[in-house]
Amino acid sequence: MAPSICLSPTARSLFDEPLAIAVQGLGPQQRVTLRMSLRDETGELFQAWARYQAGDDGALDLARCPALPGGSFTGLEPMGLLWALQPQKPFRRLVKRDVQSPFLLQLEVFDGHGDPPGRLLAQAQHERAFLRDGVRRVPVREGRIRATLFLPPGNGPFPGIIDLYGTGGGLPEYRACLLANYGFAVLALAFYSYEDLPKEMEEFHLEYFEEAVNYMLQHTQVKGPGIGLLGISKGGDLCISMASFLKGITATALINGSVANVGAVLRYKDITIPPLGVDAKRIKVTKSGIADIVDVLNNPLEGPDSQSFIPLEKAECRFLFIVGQDDRNWKSEFFAVEGSKRLQAHGKEKPEIVCYPGAGHYIEPPFFPMCAASMHLLVGKPVVWGGEPKAHCEAQIDAWHQIQAFFHKHLTGKPSGTSNKL
Repeated sequence: MAPSICLSPTARSLFDEPLAIAVQGLGPQQRVTLRMSLRDETGELFQAWARYQAGDDGALDLARCPALPGGSFTGLEPMGLLWALQPQKPFRRLVKRDVQSPFLLQLEVFDGHGDPPGRLLAQAQHERAFLRDGVRRVPVREGRIRATLFLPPGNGPFPGIIDLYGTGGGLPEYRACLLANYGFAVLALAFYSYEDLPKEMEEFHLEYFEEAVNYMLQHTQVKGPGIGLLGISKGGDLCISMASFLKGITATALINGSVANVGAVLRYKDITIPPLGVDAKRIKVTKSGIADIVDVLNNPLEGPDSQSFIPLEKAECRFLFIVGQDDRNWKSEFFAVEGSKRLQAHGKEKPEIVCYPGAGHYIEPPFFPMCAASMHLLVGKPVVWGGEPKAHCEAQIDAWHQIQAFFHKHLTGKPSGTSNKL
């Protein structure tokens, strides 16, 4: 029989779900090369490939068969062809721009372990979707708010979360969309470089974010009395500022965030928090010529820079810090530890801190390939983000569960095992 590819689920799966891959109909002990390809919405090609050897029965199951040396990864890695995807051009990061359409995976099986690969034996396509059937995507343009609300299927109200990304600006929706698949009402909130919002990251007014919090608190589909905040990178310190000054926040989760205000002045009523000082002379250059900016920021515990430390002891919420211990953007673990010290010194509950060795800066939802280096808008050139691909992938899977469990516990009062998971 001719070789064929077996995928489970067969034609379509959610992006953060595992995908089982097997090949049938090969010869006994036949050597083959598997190649996975994906094009993003701008046409950028991402690929991964691995070398395998079929069993005596001519079957190859990636959950049971280790990849041999010479490909994008080795060893038993059922999802390796996804997490090892790399851009053909350097400094490209895989992001989903339109959550209403899936990514299309192309999987090919070639004969032998040659380079270039041998004869094409089998191929298959598979859709990786972001929007579960029944999830509602609602563009929000109320007052100054520029956002998209994702509501789970069924009758609410649902625990509410505001989701913020970092210095890339715009309105990334993919994390909010995936999180809504698990029973949360999630507002992906733009805060600059989008529509009529400010074009540059010069200063932020917390009143804008307060509008978004009030929008969620008053929404009939959002279960009160408080909401959650989720932020990565610059979005993380914005979430800490929101939790410190605004009412109605019950739980705040930060992915590689800072406890100091970074990159822009923050204003709220008569309060001004300056950005943490930087010293560009501390930029190092890696052997491959890419900038390493991990030491650029000043220490927020010293001198005038202490004015940039956000007064998170004012917050009336629980905190979760997700930390990539190989984050090269800034010292996320240091920030988490200092935030914890500050909270406890003021008699507040110790935050949860979950550290991942080998994880870099961009800890995304599961199975996004690690971005080792890409353009940094504030630095104006490519920087290294840190991380080791396999460890980073494992961190993303675990962090995704940790974030959901944290919000289920503090927004619904139930551990995630007994939640209304969909």
